[in-house]
Amino acid sequence: MDAITKNRLEIAATKIRMAVIEGTYHAKSGHPGGSLSICDTLAVLYFQHMRVDPQNPGWEDRDRLVLSKGHTAPALYGALAHRGFFPVGDISTLRHIGSHLQGHPDMKGTP
Repeated sequence: MDAITKNRLEIAATKIRMAVIEGTYHAKSGHPGGSLSICDTLAVLYFQHMRVDPQNPGWEDRDRLVLSKGHTAPALYGALAHRGFFPVGDISTLRHIGSHLQGHPDMKGTP
């Protein structure tokens, strides 16, 4: 991996970490430790390897991520927001009533 790519992924992972902290702070609940532990992995997947299109989240041929570690939803939401699937400002609505960002991922509620 070249230095530019590595730096870009490190920046993405840092932004995801910041989203984890922001989301759990505004939710006043959550498991930030587990979420923080997966930020590097999500950065590499969403910003380098996965074939996804934020403008067309229902794209039939997109890659799909099965996140069996559901308590890491804040990190997934951070990755999706910073990848452009929804506004980064939505992170502050984590676990709020009516928000599309709930405590566990929902493929029908979040892109």
